[in-house]
Amino acid sequence: MKSPHPELSSLAMPRSWPAQVKTSLLCTISMAHLALVHTCGLAAESVNPRLRSAAELQRAQAEVALLREEIRIKDTRMKAVPAQRRPHYPPVERMAILELRAARGWSLAQAARVFLITPATISDWLKRLDKSEDGALVQLRQPVNRFPDFVRLLVQRLKVLCPLMGKAKLAGILARAGLHLGMTTVRRMLKESVPRRSHEAPTRKDPAPPNTASDDIPRVVTARYPNHVWHVDLSAVPTAAGFAVPWLPHSVVQRWPFCWWVAVAIDHFSRRIMGLGVFDRQPTSLQVRQFLAVAIGKAGHVPKHIICDKGGQFWCDGFKGWCRRRGIKPRFGAVGKQGSIAIVERFIRTMKAEGTRRLLLVPLRKESFRQELNIFADWYNEHRPHT
Repeated sequence: MKSPHPELSSLAMPRSWPAQVKTSLLCTISMAHLALVHTCGLAAESVNPRLRSAAELQRAQAEVALLREEIRIKDTRMKAVPAQRRPHYPPVERMAILELRAARGWSLAQAARVFLITPATISDWLKRLDKSEDGALVQLRQPVNRFPDFVRLLVQRLKVLCPLMGKAKLAGILARAGLHLGMTTVRRMLKESVPRRSHEAPTRKDPAPPNTASDDIPRVVTARYPNHVWHVDLSAVPTAAGFAVPWLPHSVVQRWPFCWWVAVAIDHFSRRIMGLGVFDRQPTSLQVRQFLAVAIGKAGHVPKHIICDKGGQFWCDGFKGWCRRRGIKPRFGAVGKQGSIAIVERFIRTMKAEGTRRLLLVPLRKESFRQELNIFADWYNEHRPHT
């Protein structure tokens, strides 16, 4: 099989490539990555706005180059499979391919080359596009049985495929197509969701009630009213820099600019986010207590119970004494019990999967990242699951 890069195949490589050279190659690349990440981090925190903009542009360009390399590697694996044995695209993904082709302005040949299919296949999809039976060759991700559903889906897909368009620009594009919508209507449709098909299972389930235990006596704590029981936990949200560096001590240190540490406080009864804290590195117990004090001050209520894990920030005399002075009874998640801190863990999973997915790159500037978290928190509090 011919090499996809002829200019590389012309280089003379030794027959027995030493393992030390391969390891040195990886370490050198990681060292360059480490230096670039620290440089971009310092530039992102600079007071010079032009320097911050230049750093963000360089991060975006580097991310595009790495994503192209990822796609090349995956395509190489798929090309090794004979065309007749390659897996077929599902009907929903076929529609997504046609949408992306329209957004990129690709010809049949260009789209076929990118997705490793033939132009005749895409042409067949276009011919059978408007067939609406259950086994249609091309299907939408959500059912669109009414005109308002169609318009809502159109607005949402335009925002996904053209993320730089604002509400005014989307309204203008739709007006040219004969759909006259106001900017407030576009904003509302971007927040709404299209109903699922009847045979589709819900993609989101309410978290299971917690099954907590105290230090000595296992006992379930049930939230009976708002601000009765709070869940608190910590998590590392990675930036585009990633975590892994193949040598100590950097391989075990999780801190900025490779990730942000986020503290989360959620009310069990209402599922409302009571506070989000951002830290450069893993916070200490004192920092967690200060974060909780700010969250309690904003809420105007002191919870009766705080449920958390047995991390070093919580399982210590300082945190227990702080809770005792404020009349709070701390409860620590039972080992091996998935329901102990399931609510806050489920939110953290949603935050990482949905909150950061809308970002092209997780910001390296703390204020920018905190602002994005606050926007996500407002959205979550508005659409949170109710008990």
